[in-house]
Amino acid sequence: MTFPAIICLVLALLSMFISLVLADPTIFNVVSYGAKPDGKTDSAQAFVSAWTKACASMQPATIYVPAGKFALGQVIFIGPCSNKVNVMLIGTLVAPSDYTVLGNKAYWVVFQNINGLKVSGNGILDGQGTSLWACKSSGKSCPLGATTLEITNSNNIVVSGLTSINSQMFHIVVNACNNVNMQGVRVIAAGNSINTNGIHVQLSSNVTILNSNMRTGDDCISVGPGTINIWIENVACGPGHGISIGSLGKNQQETGVQNVTITTANFTGTQNGVRIKSWPRPSNGFARNIIFQHVNMVNVQNPIIIDQNYCPSKDCPHQV
Repeated sequence: MTFPAIICLVLALLSMFISLVLADPTIFNVVSYGAKPDGKTDSAQAFVSAWTKACASMQPATIYVPAGKFALGQVIFIGPCSNKVNVMLIGTLVAPSDYTVLGNKAYWVVFQNINGLKVSGNGILDGQGTSLWACKSSGKSCPLGATTLEITNSNNIVVSGLTSINSQMFHIVVNACNNVNMQGVRVIAAGNSINTNGIHVQLSSNVTILNSNMRTGDDCISVGPGTINIWIENVACGPGHGISIGSLGKNQQETGVQNVTITTANFTGTQNGVRIKSWPRPSNGFARNIIFQHVNMVNVQNPIIIDQNYCPSKDCPHQV
């Protein structure tokens, strides 16, 4: 087959796929609801409208985000839904360039109270956090910043192939969820970016993180209180602060962390490798059954560290 013939075949198949997307009643294209792939027009309402339709579908539904840049202010996708929902992200979601728009909000994109959610595709979430990092580095009074993606109070979640870049704060947070599978996730931020944890998990159970790459300015993966049964395998970290359990014990009454396995991990040019950190104060929190194995480290300042006097600022509680 000649090269021009191959091109014609590819274009024909692409046209067929687009036609199927537009014709299938369980596929909801955000562009059909008014989203503009111009990188300027706020398309948050269009995304919410597509979500409302997909969430109400009695059959498994797909929200399709095609190629292009879609500007979004804060957007909240709320369940429960009538069936499973897949968000097929091909394009790029772009946060406001003015960090004050999201800076005092806890998150940018959130999925809440959903059973059976899949976020897939090779799309990108661009938090545009560089100006906020500069503000924080200058010592000025700045907003805390927004987490790029939060999944909260949800079960049976899959996140696959997603890339998060330049988050204002944490890139991805898994909060109060059960049965979460994250694979092929990429996180990209400068090594000097502040509080830009790659994936943070808290108050959640049965979480798996596989085949992922984190380049950031804080913890590549952090495991917070109340996390049970987490498996982290074949991840690459660097730059960043490594993989941390904690910080723990900040509150006197706190659920613990148990059954954590970190295996086949590579750390390159990180501040730490694997770390457990707790605040210097009385607490009923704990860390149990923690396994680090098959870990490779290159140019890592603190390969393995257990810090029971964690204090990131001058105003810290003290052991009594």
